[in-house]
Amino acid sequence: MLYPLKFKPLFKERIWGGTALASTMGKRLPADKLIGESWELSGVEGDISVVSNGKLRGNNLQELIEVYMGELVGDRIYEKFGLEFPLLIKLIDAQDVLSIQVHPDDQLAAKRHNSYGKTEMWYVVDNKPGASLYVGFKGDVTREQYLKAVAEGTLPSLLNRYEVKKGDAYFIPAGTIHAIGKGLLIAEIQQTSDITYRVDDWGRVDKNGKPRQLHTELAVDAIDFASHANLNVTRTPKRNEAVTIEQCNYFTTNLLEIKGEVEREYVTLDSFVIYMCLEGGAEVLCGEHHETLAKGETMLIPAEADSVTLQGEAQLLEIYIA
Repeated sequence: MLYPLKFKPLFKERIWGGTALASTMGKRLPADKLIGESWELSGVEGDISVVSNGKLRGNNLQELIEVYMGELVGDRIYEKFGLEFPLLIKLIDAQDVLSIQVHPDDQLAAKRHNSYGKTEMWYVVDNKPGASLYVGFKGDVTREQYLKAVAEGTLPSLLNRYEVKKGDAYFIPAGTIHAIGKGLLIAEIQQTSDITYRVDDWGRVDKNGKPRQLHTELAVDAIDFASHANLNVTRTPKRNEAVTIEQCNYFTTNLLEIKGEVEREYVTLDSFVIYMCLEGGAEVLCGEHHETLAKGETMLIPAEADSVTLQGEAQLLEIYIA
């Protein structure tokens, strides 16, 4: 039987990054670089996660799917996605504000990029006072009003700005215009896609004094101007119970607060399970296997596991495809 797998994080230097992934989440970051993202579990081409524990250490995720297929990811998931792992799991350190951006849905991404779209969700792991997220338009905005605001540099005035704190969560369907504000540490769960259309970068320039590329024309066809749903999906944790934050076609994310021992049953679930440890730590017992999960670590439980016992005091995100 496969054992719980941990992976080497893939660090991404970003103009808006910092060092909070080291100071808050215990990551060993490269020196003298602003690290904005830690890709905890990735099947993105060119950035395939590599196992860091046990006898499979050094093998990448795609190689494991090729060998273990449904035993690792679930039969239904393997039939649909083949060797491509369907989720991308990140930690994001926003020491400065990210660009205002949008991601295409599956249909548009397939047409333009031969890729899946990007629906995602955010969970606030830590925050500085006054930190904010920008999610969706304040009200009815036409395509023409949007383009006028982009041209005049007034786009932020059209967006919902939410002051957020640790434990808040937001769901971001593909087509939703959004930005992460400065002073936030975010856990991001998303479809496997690295397609971003940047529409405003707050007048920022790089170290050479040049602005980053914008994708105004590509973005306008990707934006869902009609949606005004409340995308705040914050939930109150319950001791030793899984509380569902978001369940959509692409993923289910639960909040799991452990004190003592919890057994999670997965007999009827035809999917891998991912644990992200955001606070504390836990011992993970899976069949005859025993692994430790520390704050800042992410673990993949193989789909063939019928149950997992968690021992310790920790706050986890539990992620799978229902």
